Amino acid sequence: MTHAITVEESRQLDAKTINEIGIPSLVLMERAGLKIYENMLDNNNLDLDNILILAGTGNNGGDALVVARLLYTHGYKVHTLTVGNPAHASDDHVTQAKICDYYQIPKVFLDEKFDKYTTIVDGLFGSGLSRNVGGDFATAIDKANAAKAAIHAIDIPSGLNGDTGEVMGTAIKATSTSTIAYPKVGMLKDAAKPYTGKLYVDDIGIYRGNQFEGE
Repeated sequence: MTHAITVEESRQLDAKTINEIGIPSLVLMERAGLKIYENMLDNNNLDLDNILILAGTGNNGGDALVVARLLYTHGYKVHTLTVGNPAHASDDHVTQAKICDYYQIPKVFLDEKFDKYTTIVDGLFGSGLSRNVGGDFATAIDKANAAKAAIHAIDIPSGLNGDTGEVMGTAIKATSTSTIAYPKVGMLKDAAKPYTGKLYVDDIGIYRGNQFEGE
């Protein structure tokens, strides 16, 4: 049986890996992006002819921008759409955005027609979402769900509660999901199954405590 962890356990493992063990968060982000990119290439349910990357301004969005760069530098047609206040962006997100700018990866805005894309990557929120989705984030999620494109979610479909599996106002209905280190307990609940799709579990070197040995 797949071991699952809570959102708080996920935070603790991330913090220990970065702050105590000393693996920089940007290294973990690069590893995550590479795994997600490989998952997408492996998934025959995704048509990668024309890809839209939805990126929030946190580290989940930073992961999405790594994926955008890897796809773009390997010859795929990619556009990025960043949702959220850039003044509140995480440091690693800012770094990844600068790298995408270096490669001149095309950007679009929320008035973009999502139907022209064949695959949408959901990097809006990570597993720590604690309140209902609203504003531009809700608009982006609803537009993605209404589009014909398949959706690949990063860590957890945006809008899904990582502990309960409940929809926080609105949530991405993913064709597939790349979850980092472990599934979050909410993702394995019956209520979450219509949203997660095919599940990939990506080991990126996050600390695995003694309680998980043998899993």
